[in-house]
Amino acid sequence: MKIKTLKRGLALMTALLLSLPVVADDNADHRMRQALEAARNREWHKIDQAAIEDHVLAGYVEYHRLRDRLPHLDPAVVNDYLQRYADSPLSGWLRGVAQVSYGDIGRHEALLAVSDGEPRGSVRRCHYYTALLDREPQAAAEGGLDLWLTGRSQPAACDDLFDALRERGVIDGQAIWQRQMLAWQNGEEGLVRYLARQLPGSWSDAQATFERLRKDYAAITRVPVSVGPNGASGGDLFTAAMHNFTRADTEAALEAWRKVGPHLPIDETQRHRIEHDLAYYSMAREVNNNEGWVDEALPRLADGDLLELRVRRALAERDWKGVIHWVHAMPDETRQEARWQYWLGRALAKLGDPETANKAYAAAAEQRNFFGFAAADRLGQPYALNLERATFNDAFRRQVANWPAVKRAEALQRIDEPGLARSEWYGAVSRASEEEARALADYALSHGRYATLVQTTIAAEQWDALDWRFPGAYRDSFLRWGETVDVDPFLLMGIARRESAFNNEAVSPVGARGLMQLMPGTAAQVSRQLGIGRPSLDELFDPETNIRLGSTYIRDMLKRYNGNRLAATAAYNAGPGRVDRWLREAPEEFDLFVESIPFRETRDYVQAVLAYQVIFQSLAQGGDTRGIAMLTPDECQVDYDASLLARN
Repeated sequence: MKIKTLKRGLALMTALLLSLPVVADDNADHRMRQALEAARNREWHKIDQAAIEDHVLAGYVEYHRLRDRLPHLDPAVVNDYLQRYADSPLSGWLRGVAQVSYGDIGRHEALLAVSDGEPRGSVRRCHYYTALLDREPQAAAEGGLDLWLTGRSQPAACDDLFDALRERGVIDGQAIWQRQMLAWQNGEEGLVRYLARQLPGSWSDAQATFERLRKDYAAITRVPVSVGPNGASGGDLFTAAMHNFTRADTEAALEAWRKVGPHLPIDETQRHRIEHDLAYYSMAREVNNNEGWVDEALPRLADGDLLELRVRRALAERDWKGVIHWVHAMPDETRQEARWQYWLGRALAKLGDPETANKAYAAAAEQRNFFGFAAADRLGQPYALNLERATFNDAFRRQVANWPAVKRAEALQRIDEPGLARSEWYGAVSRASEEEARALADYALSHGRYATLVQTTIAAEQWDALDWRFPGAYRDSFLRWGETVDVDPFLLMGIARRESAFNNEAVSPVGARGLMQLMPGTAAQVSRQLGIGRPSLDELFDPETNIRLGSTYIRDMLKRYNGNRLAATAAYNAGPGRVDRWLREAPEEFDLFVESIPFRETRDYVQAVLAYQVIFQSLAQGGDTRGIAMLTPDECQVDYDASLLARN
């Protein structure tokens, strides 16, 4: 009995020790930071291997050592490392480096030894299929031909593969011609000329036809429909020609297509691609003379993106019967979206069928988004949040802290390697089970890692975990500055959530910075208005500074549009000058104004911010949506036209 009791006591002690959080050793982290920097610089003499051997990040230094020994490293050593770090991005990184290194010097057997199926990336794929040329020639031919048939230049690593496939007849005149046509579509003139030199002499007539069309798209009605030695290569030529013709002159392109299309010997995929482009550009450019053909073609094409455009055009024309017709023509999955069920309800109501309209509104109101909430308002019912709550106790949280990937991510944060830390974290999320992903999200929340939390829910598709997807990040600052500038703090939180997903260090491609994604020029303008110093670029990453300036700017936009949040948020995203112009040209009702915004990004932005405000406000009430309205009565009833501006 004493032995059993002792064993149980030891087991309990072991479990408790494993559940204890790891305590960081500042000296060990300092040594690891120095070792990693030395490893990157290949300064191996500066690394005290014994001092870092037991550090959780020792594999990062080992990665650089092994990388430095490639391509002469035994693949067995690589595979041993891949196995030991299979739960880390390190494994994929070393595999990729090894594949390229072995491929560069022709160590094909070594490359295949470290490969786990087809790799990603053109360079690695080309090396991989080159290695398979003798071992699996059919697979090499199929993979190599797929790499060849692109309208862009491929890396030099593909040269040996392509040369071998030419010798074997896999890349023949037909394949060269197909790629030349793809290059023409992509505007890759250098590649077009290169491929023209590669074509066999038997393709001279086809090449002459091609050159004629390059100079005059309208000649498409006068050239032979069959080109090439086998007379069956016209499909590639006509697909490429119509691609360019449609973009250059959509009306003339359709006129030509109606003459030659019925007689062309092309496959259905090519025909569909041509007609899709014609329909899309006809509607996007509002080519009135093409309307009849477009309406005839849309049911046949049955593409959701085209039918969305057609419904939006019917809305712009107040063609309510057309709205119903084209919504019903949509693919089932698209048609069931809240947006289209809402517009179906609006159209039915306009035509005097409130009973059926309410059924459509009810279907839309089940969904958690702008049009779902708008539909709920039409029905006078609460919003459907579809909220899912999930929590974990402290003991489980301590276990998560000791998962190897989490320990590495935390250690990387401590040594100021945020990029590597994110790679470790999101790698763990991608491999996690549903329960493990929830645990990771909870861990991020408990540590105040709001940006990490939001991205974790996205990566794990935890769409209904609203407490995690919409956390109370920087809540006190939003409340304080919202009160200071007299703007609803939940609107501010909605803007920040949409702009940066609460990443205070976010930088957009155009240079907007911080939580509320302020452009430096806008920040300077608002600072002058407030009588404070112009913030530096780094100061825009400070949450307090960013929220203060962003909340002041959205207040100014609200004043510009008399408190109207739809117009103000559109201006926050696209600029007030554009919104002024849209209002002068806009329809009168709020939903039609939103749908008429010409920039898809801004259209989606306005809807998201208003819906996010509802969600944040509801979560602040414990998930209760009662008493919350997405839009004020004035926002619903005001005319969205030049009169909104005239009141300024």
